[in-house]
Amino acid sequence: MTILVTGATGYIGKRLIPFLLNQGHTVVCVVRDRLRADKSYAEEKNAYVIEADFLKPETLENIPKKIDIAYYLIHSMSNSSKDFESLEEACARNFKSYIETTDTKQVIYLSGITNEKILSKHLRSRKNVEEHLKSNKYALTIFKAGIIVGSGSSSFEIIRDLVEKLPFMIAPKWLNTKTQPLAVRDVIAFLYRAAGNESVYNKTYDVFGPEVITYKDMLLQFAEVRGLKRHIFTVPIMTPKLSSYWLYFVTSTSYKLATSLVNSMGIQIIGKPSDINKKLNVKPITYREAVKLAFNKIEQNSIISSWKDSMVSSGRLRNNLHKYVNVPKFGCFTDHKQRPIIDAKTTIEKVWRIGGKNGWYYGTILWRLRGYIDKLFGGIGLRRGRTSSTELNAGDALDFWRVIFANKAEKKLLLYAEMKLPGEAWLEFKIEDNRLKQTATFRPRGIWGRLYWYSVLPFHGLIFSGMINKLVNVES
Repeated sequence: MTILVTGATGYIGKRLIPFLLNQGHTVVCVVRDRLRADKSYAEEKNAYVIEADFLKPETLENIPKKIDIAYYLIHSMSNSSKDFESLEEACARNFKSYIETTDTKQVIYLSGITNEKILSKHLRSRKNVEEHLKSNKYALTIFKAGIIVGSGSSSFEIIRDLVEKLPFMIAPKWLNTKTQPLAVRDVIAFLYRAAGNESVYNKTYDVFGPEVITYKDMLLQFAEVRGLKRHIFTVPIMTPKLSSYWLYFVTSTSYKLATSLVNSMGIQIIGKPSDINKKLNVKPITYREAVKLAFNKIEQNSIISSWKDSMVSSGRLRNNLHKYVNVPKFGCFTDHKQRPIIDAKTTIEKVWRIGGKNGWYYGTILWRLRGYIDKLFGGIGLRRGRTSSTELNAGDALDFWRVIFANKAEKKLLLYAEMKLPGEAWLEFKIEDNRLKQTATFRPRGIWGRLYWYSVLPFHGLIFSGMINKLVNVES
């Protein structure tokens, strides 16, 4: 079958596509920016990457008409737009309008569990999208999940930050809210096993794990898996705003995502039982088992997708990496350094390992200080780290940078700054003529941008010189 996957660069999409390809399907991967298409599927012979934006109906003509099944995996946890719900609705309407002109027989949508009377705006939006996807031209299958647990998922990473950083927690009362966490492997199983299964046509199912636990239980079980002893005390005086700040300063999440999560976590997420587990032969694992599996992936450095690499975690970018590939030259300040290299392969491998736990090779304290300052002013700081310790792809988060271009064959890596700045900044590494060329470019915004550049110039001279020296030194 030919299967269309929207949200192909997202947390679920990147994990679902390999399963579909392994089953022998032809997969059409829809992305808003071709640069962000994952290498794991972009290079497969039965995978086709199509650039389209469901907020721009004119771009949808790129999508082929001969489609058997379509996955609708478009949604966001962003709070950045006042018209968030209307934008999600517009995406659903445009998707439906176009898909109805194709041969699609089934659309599969991953939504959220919405059984409570009072819902967060994101859950309310998911429910609204369900209504707008219904059609007389194709069958709609809806899976409604709660907290998804897996390596790189936002809930997993946030709980990991809290557990590993705080021996004692004075936490908001919403930690006592009940939920039914579901392992990401089980989410994927429901999705791919539903493809072409007529018994689930025009049906809606809640999918959830085998246990009802609170967020506090999740924290404590996580700690047990990690061999840590943790003490948690909940207090009723923490407002949603204070709770959001609490998550923001302690974990790797952005303030906008923290706000969305807090609004959702105050709502009980309990699914309605059905026969879907038996129908699709899926036996969901427990939360504890899901955490153990996630750490197996982390230890093997084989995390397929992470919320940190989505644009939800972005400090400045909002898709379309192409706009930032061509580094500006006019009206910019630059710090350019180059050194002869001893071994090109070793140097490029060191460049590809930069940031995250590997650090920036020189002036680590100064990099951390810059991260703390950024976070203090509402930026993302260094808390995102990197998903893989050895691989980089366009669109990946890298501390307070975003990877714009990464090509080992061309020996070039380009990063765009997502920290708080009075302007825009790029950092480029490339090997030419047996020399490593390292260029920091800053395009200032007004007088404050120029003052900023001159104020940090002494530190740049120290940090950037030390960094390039370490990169070309094979022994370091």
